[in-house]
Amino acid sequence: MTLDRPMYRVKRRLLGKPLTTERVSEEKLSNRTALGVLASDCISSSAYGSEEMLRVLVPVTGAAAFTMVMPVTGAILLVLLLLTLCYSDVVTIYTRAGGSYVVARENFGPNVAQVAAVALLVDYIVTVAVQVSAGTSALISLAHLAGNGWTGLDHLQLPVSVAVIVLLAYGNLRGIREAGRMFALPAYLFIAAMGLVFLVAAVRGLTGKLPHADLHAPGVVPLGTPGEGWLYGASLFIVLRSFANGGSSLTGLEAISNGISAFREPQGRNARRTLVAMSCVLAVLVLGVSTLAHFTHAVPYTDGTPTVIAQEARLAFGEGILGTTGLVFVQLATALVLYTGANTPFTGFPYLASFVAQDRFLPRVLTRRGHRLAFSNGIVTLAALSLALLLVTGANVDRLVALYAIGVFTAFTMAGAGLTAYHRRRREPLRRVKITTNALAALVSAAVVLIFAVTKFTEGAWLVVVIFPLGVWVLMRINREYRREAAALELLPSGADRPRTHRHQVFVLVESLDLAALKALRYAHELRPDTLRAVHFAIDEAHARRLAARWASTAATSVDLELVACPDRRLRHAMRELAVRTTQDGDTSLTVLVPRRMYANALGKLLHRGTGEKMSRTLEQLPHVVVTILPFNASHAMRALERHHLPDMD
Repeated sequence: MTLDRPMYRVKRRLLGKPLTTERVSEEKLSNRTALGVLASDCISSSAYGSEEMLRVLVPVTGAAAFTMVMPVTGAILLVLLLLTLCYSDVVTIYTRAGGSYVVARENFGPNVAQVAAVALLVDYIVTVAVQVSAGTSALISLAHLAGNGWTGLDHLQLPVSVAVIVLLAYGNLRGIREAGRMFALPAYLFIAAMGLVFLVAAVRGLTGKLPHADLHAPGVVPLGTPGEGWLYGASLFIVLRSFANGGSSLTGLEAISNGISAFREPQGRNARRTLVAMSCVLAVLVLGVSTLAHFTHAVPYTDGTPTVIAQEARLAFGEGILGTTGLVFVQLATALVLYTGANTPFTGFPYLASFVAQDRFLPRVLTRRGHRLAFSNGIVTLAALSLALLLVTGANVDRLVALYAIGVFTAFTMAGAGLTAYHRRRREPLRRVKITTNALAALVSAAVVLIFAVTKFTEGAWLVVVIFPLGVWVLMRINREYRREAAALELLPSGADRPRTHRHQVFVLVESLDLAALKALRYAHELRPDTLRAVHFAIDEAHARRLAARWASTAATSVDLELVACPDRRLRHAMRELAVRTTQDGDTSLTVLVPRRMYANALGKLLHRGTGEKMSRTLEQLPHVVVTILPFNASHAMRALERHHLPDMD
């Protein structure tokens, strides 16, 4: 019977039974589940997109902001239409995870594609932080409105957000199907909740009973110049900033193309249907939230709570038990969909990272599937980076949005440009229409990147502008190292696996006479070397003499102990000199065996502090020298000897 290690038993209990690789094909999402899982990020962006527009407009234009928000929303919906057409093309042509990265790689080459890779990876990290922070703000807004101004949960913004990210990572480590079941429902609850808000608000609006928010309530964003007209008191710069902020409503649109591998066959058709459904839902939600803000004058608050969408729900449902019940339903659904929207990167990031790693631009460890067939290393990496960003920004949505849209719109630009190049090389039906559509999507997305970088530069966008070229350089550097290794392999002559020397010596480094040293000697005999030497470096002469005496008196070993003087106590230097002298003829190879003791209890670790691993690092660069570290479970061996009284050290 195989005995599992304690850590594996804990892992199995937390994550469930391991899944075999053959079951990867079973771990796929239906269209309905995919809409809930992959579209949550995009759909939930409507919860704060319109608010971010107003946050820029209100301080400058005052009440006119509620008029101006409508044309800005219209411009954003036009961009959504272009991007939907573009990404419908992406998922139809490229039915493998990677989205704009695959498009850029296939049409512009792997080096240019790293711009898209960095854009998407950065966007995924920021998305997790933004969505979770916005979800926590929704809960605090519920406490504020339903509790008649009580804001006692404000101090929990950061710790609750951190806890949610940890929970999301855990859910995804359990596997794709587990994550799908857990995270699909909130998207539909949010759609139903907002549909109810729009319906009730429309009825009350038609009957003249839809109230306005108090524009002078304590804590609201200060109103700018009052006025009625479009662009009254506003500069083009402010409008562009509002448009850039509102562009955050479109983040997450690329998630379906990046996670297309999670769809059932036929993947392209299923992904396209889900994408169109997601875009239609997003358009209705963004337009509905902005329209309600236009009529109710729901205004952002300086500290972020209560949110605009929470105020709209309160104004639509009114006071009383039914109104409060409706508010609770909307805010809980909003918080849930925002939290699960943060789950979308946990599906897309690992797939994309594994794909980039297959192209040798990221470490290959990201290509490995874990205990439950998920890309565990990618999930853990995303969680760690998102937590770090959350801690740096204090889980503040407004500060995080400044980092948000540059990454995703850069990816949109790469996708549109890549598809334009793709269709230019082919003769096909509707070729000109496809070229025009994708080229427009690329140009508009590039314009949004430029607008965002300029208008939000001092608010944190500078950080993303700096990270982009640095990230591309890191990926290129990783790839160059992989290519160097491959090139070195090609330069080797035939028969490179044969010995280059005629004489083989083995040194066993001995710190003391113990079970680890004896096991290393036994292994050394199995190597059949020409010469086998047990070596002890005499730093403490008294200890060395006692060790030599014990060694000579024991019958457990047939190898003589060799003492090497080391009066200056430079142990690693002495080992290096000995290795160099041994192999200086160029015809002798040396294997150095370093016993490494492992103890189950802290006392054993305290009593035996080895320096073998440090010495091994000293020898790694020498030609004709190989260092092997031999792990030895001392606690297990001692128990076996005490139980059976047998000379077995395995």
